[in-house]
Amino acid sequence: MKNIYKLPLILEPQTEGGYTITCPLLPNLITEADTLEEVIPNVSDALEALIEAYQDLNQPLPSILKPIADQTIQKSGIC
Repeated sequence: MKNIYKLPLILEPQTEGGYTITCPLLPNLITEADTLEEVIPNVSDALEALIEAYQDLNQPLPSILKPIADQTIQKSGIC
């Protein structure tokens, strides 16, 4: 089972189409999406790569990357 995180995201529309996505709490989390449907999968991939980079560098994960409990997800409807 994958961990689920609750992070604020900023979607910046690009003139050529699509979005640049950043997280103000994780400056190294940057990705792009062509459509809104691609945002969550692309952010998930970028976050997985970022966590792997922290682990490869033997750096502690930022405290914001503590997974939220499954019960919270079911009650709030977070996907």
